[in-house]
Amino acid sequence: MAPMKILLTGAGGQIGTDMLPILVARGDEVLAFDLAPRPDTCPAEVEWMRGDITYAEEVDSAVERFQPDRIFHLAAILSAVGEGVPHRAWRVNMEGTRHVLEAARLFGVDQVFFTSTIAAFGPGLEQPVGDNVALRPTTMYGLTKVAGELLGEYYEHTFGIDFRGVRFPGLINAGIPGGGTSDYALFMYVDGMRSGRYESFCTPESMIPFMYMPDAIRAVLELSDAPKASLGQSIYNIAAMSPTAQEIADAVKARIPQVELTFKPDPMRQAILDSWPEALDDTNARRDWNWKHEFDLAAMSDDLMPQLKALIEAAGVPA
Repeated sequence: MAPMKILLTGAGGQIGTDMLPILVARGDEVLAFDLAPRPDTCPAEVEWMRGDITYAEEVDSAVERFQPDRIFHLAAILSAVGEGVPHRAWRVNMEGTRHVLEAARLFGVDQVFFTSTIAAFGPGLEQPVGDNVALRPTTMYGLTKVAGELLGEYYEHTFGIDFRGVRFPGLINAGIPGGGTSDYALFMYVDGMRSGRYESFCTPESMIPFMYMPDAIRAVLELSDAPKASLGQSIYNIAAMSPTAQEIADAVKARIPQVELTFKPDPMRQAILDSWPEALDDTNARRDWNWKHEFDLAAMSDDLMPQLKALIEAAGVPA
């Protein structure tokens, strides 16, 4: 694939910070768009533009000036945080998505890639949950992602925008969690290493789909690069593993034997977890663009722990 011009919204978030160096390594020219200041970890080759996704004129300015080939739209307020500020979550997640799609229409962007989520689903679905089921989310985050999926498809069939995206499971990477309801998993690793203990806000039996960040980013890039003619739909489930919270705790304890991992369910966050799928059916992704995950729980844990150890030590907290 020839190098492209990529505009990345929400570039300072969990996915964006890991995606930027991969895009640079591919040879892409990247404009990072985020309300936050440029982080120290941002590659020197990346142009960083501070902007607010909720202001159409700021999004338009970035797209008009940079003229990207593709926009990877990552900016969002996540589930747990969003329930505390639902009106702000609506503005960022819903209005922000509309601004991105409208800018793409106005300035001729070839493709808009949308990151959706398992929060788009609601309770009571047959497991594993397929792509084309009733979407009845219980959170503002999930609601805005469903609406974003539908709005993107509207822009595709009305204005010819190449709109595509994935529904992410809970994502785990070598970083500090950022406000998602699935964060209990990463906190087991992070706090287990830096303080020797962590109390999860869920039950040991809680089970949702998870994915390791290298697989998640690879899925985005593979679907973005896939020939349009091979795609049977715009939004795809992608899956990797569905461990219980206890199984994640066991994986951490196998690598940090002295760690103390306990459970004290928080009613709000437990209710959100209980509304999400336990497992996703990603048959369509595997058929249409040859999606295949590489990391299971054991492989992820082995790869993740040394990275977290280095991150924690660099922050001045002995691991």
